[in-house]
Amino acid sequence: MLKAKDIMSTDCITLTPDTDITEAAKTLLEKKINGAPVVDEGTVVGVLCQSDLVAQQKKVTLPSFFTLLDGVFPLSSHDELEREMTKIAATKVSEAMTPTPTFITPETSIEDIATMMANEKLYTLPVIDNGTLVGVVGKEDVLKTLLKG
Repeated sequence: MLKAKDIMSTDCITLTPDTDITEAAKTLLEKKINGAPVVDEGTVVGVLCQSDLVAQQKKVTLPSFFTLLDGVFPLSSHDELEREMTKIAATKVSEAMTPTPTFITPETSIEDIATMMANEKLYTLPVIDNGTLVGVVGKEDVLKTLLKG
């Protein structure tokens, strides 16, 4: 059974929280990758994916409200709107990245990786071994295994 260590890319392209958003987008496009781990002082603190950058171009979805006894109540949380606005206005990777990303280990099975990607829409998974980034598994790495089979 294939594991993360068998399919991961070990030549990791990483970003820092202070990387300019435009520079990060250029890196993802030039390297033809969907996303990259965000590393701060040796620790993975997030993942920036193309979808995070696409979110910057969307329209702001204003929350719906309902009224009850002359009171106005939002149907969605204020935090969600604030997070969305921060992402749209991001100028640094730290403002657009997905913080506290899901990690896998070198021993994670390809079935578990595929399940995470499909169910949680996670397409860039940092591979961590003893607290250190040792690789990245992207959706392309999983797809390539279909060609080998």
